[in-house]
Amino acid sequence: MNTQLSILIVDDVGTVRSFLHQTLMHLGIENVREASTAAQCISACQAADYNIIFLDIELPDGDGKEIIAQINEINPQTNVVMVSAHSTVENVKDAIDKGAKGFVVKPFTPKKIAAMLKKFYPELDVV
Repeated sequence: MNTQLSILIVDDVGTVRSFLHQTLMHLGIENVREASTAAQCISACQAADYNIIFLDIELPDGDGKEIIAQINEINPQTNVVMVSAHSTVENVKDAIDKGAKGFVVKPFTPKKIAAMLKKFYPELDVV
């Protein structure tokens, strides 16, 4: 079942993308794509449907919170999870108000990522 999920990681920091990518692979999710800018994220969303997008708030070419609306327009089924080192109450609330379905604080652990996947897909076999 896990392999059916399609996930996009959007972060301008390569090490963050690769850590998250490895974590997802370890959890049995094979269909993982990466983008490092808001523009790449939008074109990836236009090219394919993703179940979950892990989206950094601070991108070199835009505010992650601002592109949630565009993602939701392209594919309303996508679960957008904001990723940020700045977990202020305003940031979290603002992201949720704009349509994010979850929030993960950096640095995150594989356990947090597994818990987020389970939140959307309780039937997933991840620990």
